Amino acid sequence: MAENPLNSLKIGLIYSFGANEDTDILEEENPENTAGLDKSSRDFLDMAIKDYNEMFGTAYDTSSDKFQNYYKDVSLRMKNRELDLLIVVNMFLTGFDATTLNTLWVDKNLKYHGLIQAFSRTNRILNSVKTYGNIICFRDLQQETEDAIALFGNKDAGGIVLLKKYEDYYYGYDDEKGHHAGYEEIIALMKEKFPLGVEIQGEDAKKEFVNLFGSLLRVRNILTAFDQFEGDNQITDRDLQDYQSNYLDIYHELNNRDNRDKENINDDIVFEMELIKQVEINIDYILMLVAKYQGNKDKEILIDINKAIGSSPELRSKKELIENFISNINVETKVDEDWKKYVEKQKESDLVNLIEEENLKPTETRKFIDNSFRDGILKTSGTDIDSILPPTRRFGGGTNNRQVKKQSIIEKLTKFFEKYFGL
Repeated sequence: MAENPLNSLKIGLIYSFGANEDTDILEEENPENTAGLDKSSRDFLDMAIKDYNEMFGTAYDTSSDKFQNYYKDVSLRMKNRELDLLIVVNMFLTGFDATTLNTLWVDKNLKYHGLIQAFSRTNRILNSVKTYGNIICFRDLQQETEDAIALFGNKDAGGIVLLKKYEDYYYGYDDEKGHHAGYEEIIALMKEKFPLGVEIQGEDAKKEFVNLFGSLLRVRNILTAFDQFEGDNQITDRDLQDYQSNYLDIYHELNNRDNRDKENINDDIVFEMELIKQVEINIDYILMLVAKYQGNKDKEILIDINKAIGSSPELRSKKELIENFISNINVETKVDEDWKKYVEKQKESDLVNLIEEENLKPTETRKFIDNSFRDGILKTSGTDIDSILPPTRRFGGGTNNRQVKKQSIIEKLTKFFEKYFGL
């Protein structure tokens, strides 16, 4: 279906012959067979594919040869996250696996292998953010789910594949492994042991804080799947940002140490950076606050901006850039428009200075930087980085000195990239 201008969701739709039969056992899908569709079903599918073609610049339809290519294209775009929502009937059940899928809405009576096939489409582990899939049923399939799990796993497997109740994650629960602290408990412990405004001192305290806040991030990640959690946070957004800022301070402190010191503290510590990035604050939010500040110069807004930047892994590298922009705004400033101009001007100035200071090859360096922003990554190995370096004779001191100088240049290029990427 076409992109909705209200929410910018990209929606696709696909089904074929026999798709609307309401059977309990799902048949093997056939992406080639549309000949058996009745006229209204085929007309609607053609309309959906026409909108899909307009959205992606393709030329598919329900004819046998083109529909199979449509099926393949939809599959690829789902895996590449180019579609936000896909409506299917008896499709994409076998031979399809996209770990980024997180929610399946079911409005069909399912059981046994058909239920397991359908549910498995979203039950793929991706990273610490996606540790499970969401299944939302519009029909009561609890007994069918338990029967299918018992048949294809074991009769006690329900606890392995199904989330516990909301109350268990919120208030905590006990099982054969002992007590599992809930969200409410963890928040209370955070406030008691690590009150905001009090510096966390000592290796042991920092380890304990990182592990406790990691537990908080993990349980919050699960609770966000429940509607009940909205408005039941037990902590303000600003306080959560402060805790997250402390968490990132320790993370960066650790990463700036030499390898031996890192190993000493890293033995029993895990940073949940994927979960931190899940709630990443973007520059648009910051600019919204800047525009708000422009109107009344309320210093509380500046505090909000600083807290938001401090709690963001991506925006920390842009802190100086943002603060300098804010210091120069006035009533005439067009925040969004002038921000873009300011960023481009500073970016060019910083790049020119970097090229001149390190005697880099201007044309090759600009091409290298452009490609890095295009690809979303700064490649620090291979021939590309070598091609921008000054001639060998300028380093002096042999190969070792060249490697030291190269590493210094890479660090400066990395800071430049992190400062401007995503703006």
